[in-house]
Amino acid sequence: MEVVLNGNSLSIEQVCAVARHGTKVSASREAREKMQRSRDVIERCVAEGTAIYGVTTGIGEFARIRISPEQSAELQRRIIYSHSAGTGNPQPEDVVRAAMLLRANVLAKGYSGVRVCLIDTVLDMINRGVVPYINEKGSLGVSGDLSPLSQFAEVAIGEGRAWYKGELMSGGEAMKKAGVKPTDLTYKEGLGLINGSQMMTGGAALLVYDAERILKNAVIAAAMSADALRAVARAFHPLVHKVRPFGGQNAVAANLLKLFAESEVMAHRTGRVQDGYSVRCTPQAMGPSFDTLEYVRKVVTTEMNSAADNPLFFGDEGEYFAAGNFHGQNVGMATDFLCIAMSEIADLAERHINRLMNPTLSGLPDFLVEGKGLNSGLMVSQYTAAALVSENKVLSHPATVDSISVSADQEDHVSMGPIAVRKCTEILKNVRTVLAIEMMAAAQAFEFQEGRRPGKGTAVAYDLIREKVPPLENDRVLYPDIEAIRLMIEDCSILQAVEAEVGLLALARDMDLSGPNVEPEETRV
Repeated sequence: MEVVLNGNSLSIEQVCAVARHGTKVSASREAREKMQRSRDVIERCVAEGTAIYGVTTGIGEFARIRISPEQSAELQRRIIYSHSAGTGNPQPEDVVRAAMLLRANVLAKGYSGVRVCLIDTVLDMINRGVVPYINEKGSLGVSGDLSPLSQFAEVAIGEGRAWYKGELMSGGEAMKKAGVKPTDLTYKEGLGLINGSQMMTGGAALLVYDAERILKNAVIAAAMSADALRAVARAFHPLVHKVRPFGGQNAVAANLLKLFAESEVMAHRTGRVQDGYSVRCTPQAMGPSFDTLEYVRKVVTTEMNSAADNPLFFGDEGEYFAAGNFHGQNVGMATDFLCIAMSEIADLAERHINRLMNPTLSGLPDFLVEGKGLNSGLMVSQYTAAALVSENKVLSHPATVDSISVSADQEDHVSMGPIAVRKCTEILKNVRTVLAIEMMAAAQAFEFQEGRRPGKGTAVAYDLIREKVPPLENDRVLYPDIEAIRLMIEDCSILQAVEAEVGLLALARDMDLSGPNVEPEETRV
């Protein structure tokens, strides 16, 4: 189904559909009409000799210097050239496509003052598979993602480099092979392509999409651990969580009950009245990450549908303003928060792994293998988890608490939000691996339950893991097992199989905490 841009209603799911699955994009008639009214304002201002930032003046510290209308097209081209100053590895193609889509949505909002034909060039690039080569480092997340978006703009004018059908080539060749006519540039249109936060916001949108699925996998892993450890299920009773009405906490508790419902393993527990914090407080510790995700989703969605540009031209009011809607602090801070929330997921998972490995805590064989001494079992897989958890702690230092003044102190506060996005990308990779180790350990723990069947949802996860990873009887190389489970987390095959059995797992936004919260019959353990 085609995504139709109007500048106001683009969703994170639509971004993912376009960026990763090739869904086609167009601009609505209303958006085109609003763009034209905005363009009329800039044409009138230029004709009247108004000093307009980046149109009839230089940019940054050079805003004090007037540019003649005749020099405008050359100014826009030189803006793109001078700002293409990035470095580092290339951005992933899905992040580039997401950024292009979001920039088109900014133009569709109708305040950028560019011609309608400019959005057509961008949409043609997206729809026909031209993906600009963009370095991952160099943006400060303010005055727009100037350096990366300039590399996108290079290709839009038929220059730079781009991928087309998996091959890297010159931008002009890619555009020609795809049948896309490069745009020329006039008033504001160089800035119109680059002066916003779309590279970092596109990356953040994909992170939100991925984090949501990781959180659901984390609940499955936690349920497997609790099930294998024969946890006291009363700690997850709805009445406990109803009286502390955080959506995330209540969602996690409800999910856990649903996942280990009907467990023969948990039914065979000892007389223990409560478990250690990492098990008993799983809803309270994991729930805030669910709540954080909802906050970040709201911030990113708002930014995706905002006029993140400068200057702005208001067609209905006939007004022009040079201001600061390019500043990426909102998305940068939200992504820093997501880093913390997702790091905590791995931190909790590692504690579950520890409880499964330690016979004093679990009542299971040392490191989940018989023949101790000769066999080391899953011992060193916990080392890997601990290393990744520690790395995540370093990566969770917020990027947005830093700022370095640039452009002769004209741009004297910057967000550093793109660094937050890169950090969070690495954190999510680490979290998937730690969850894979937790699932591997929990699945191995089920081997010592004397034939008792795990819960309704945890059994599905166990069975699927066993299709790829056999039980550990004697020591073997472990990294292929970890990788096999990590891939099942990444492609959501475990999640899809579990939800097919027990129904959709709840997120914080799914919880209705306004009325009585009665325990569903099917979730009782």
